Parts: sequence; structure tokens; C-alpha cells
Amino acid sequence: MKKKLSLILGAIGIAAIAFSAVGSTRAALAYYSEDYIAQVNVKSIGVTLLENGKEVSWRDYLHKDDSWYEATGELLTTMLSDAGDSSLIFDKDYKEELAVKNSGTIDEYVRVEVKKSWIDEDGKTKRVDCDPSEIKVHFTNNGWTEDKSAQTAERNVFYYNSILKSGATSSLFADKLTIDGQIADLVSVEEYVDDEGYKNIVSKYAYDHATFVLEASVDAVQTHNAKEAIKSAWGVDVNIGADGTLSLK
Repeated sequence: MKKKLSLILGAIGIAAIAFSAVGSTRAALAYYSEDYIAQVNVKSIGVTLLENGKEVSWRDYLHKDDSWYEATGELLTTMLSDAGDSSLIFDKDYKEELAVKNSGTIDEYVRVEVKKSWIDEDGKTKRVDCDPSEIKVHFTNNGWTEDKSAQTAERNVFYYNSILKSGATSSLFADKLTIDGQIADLVSVEEYVDDEGYKNIVSKYAYDHATFVLEASVDAVQTHNAKEAIKSAWGVDVNIGADGTLSLK
């Protein structure tokens, strides 16, 4: 039997940058139950995204109601206040500790996908002229393995090396966020003559009116027939050790 359930939980936080309208950041939790199911009760699966030790978004099954218990929270809402800043400071490391909790009743394997991008002030249009590498997320690599074949300028994919037991929390997959200060130096100068004949010089920041976007997606599959489940759900081949340790082939 095969079955797939999906849900995307979004969160938005605002972090104003002093010199221009460059500004907010968004993050999302995406939960996908396993695509491959073999003698496992999928209704027991649950996953929660943690930010700085606090539960942000989750999706768990409630047996008594035969329904999913889910919530969408907000990320980065206290990033500036926790640091004592009134506006975002370039090149400063802001605490952004992200981890995954198994909030279900069965053990799981977990994958995380992190995406970075810039969008226009309308909140929708992607800014292809802005470099996602200026959004610097520090990945800990502690207990996680990155799939280098899936890496792009906008995307990083990590697999938790161990079985995430029911009720347990993974090690951090990220611990800080920094916006590269060099974007403040990307300025073009334009000259024009106004109606009265005066020459005007205008400086335009390359990232003016842009919004930086951070998305984190969490996938979970059951441990039963794990290699087949992971191949079906995630499309990758893995090795599973006798102790349950996961490694990419």
C-alpha cells in the first residue's frame, strides 16, 4: 500500500534593515508522511520544528479524534529583540538554532531542506538579481550529513544520521543567521537633469526593496523497511547500519 500526505506550514517575521527597504525573512515547515508504507501505522507519525528550543510548527496525529493536530507558528519574531537591536545589523551573527523533534509515537528518519532567496517588496516576485549566498545560515553538521549532490546556491539538504526516537529531539542543524554586509556596498550611481536644469545624482542600492527568505522543510519516514521507504519518499539510496545509523551511498 502506498499513501502520501502533505502539509506546508508557513511563518513570517520582519527584520528591518536601516539603510533601505531590504527587510523581512520567512521560514516554513513542510511535513511529508512517508510515500512508502509497509505494516506501519502512519497515523502515529508526528514532527515538530524547533527554533531556539521552542516549538514553532508541528503536525501530529490525534488518535481520539482521528485527525491531524497541526499549528503554524512564526520564526525570527524575537531575533532582533533577543540581540538587543532595533534594526538588523549586517555581518552580525543572530541566534537561529533549528532542530527537529519527533512528536509522534513511532521512530523516524528525518530529512531537512533549507532554501534561501530574495523576493521583491510585493512579497511574491523572486529577485533573480540578488545573491542568495548573502543570506548566510551556519549549518552545524553535528549529527547531520549534507547531500552535496543536491546542493545549489539556494538549497541545502541534510539527513539526520540516527534514528530519531519518539519524543526525542535531534541535534541542531543550524545555529545562526547572518546577512552579509557587502550588500550595503553594492551601489550604482545615476545622474539626471531635472525640469529646472539642475543635475541630480542618485545612489541606488542593489538590494533596495528586497526581502530575504529562509525556508526550512522537514520530511519524516518510518524506520520499518527504511531503505525502501527512503528511496520511495526521497529518491535517494542509503545505507542503514546495524545500529540504525543512516549514511548516503
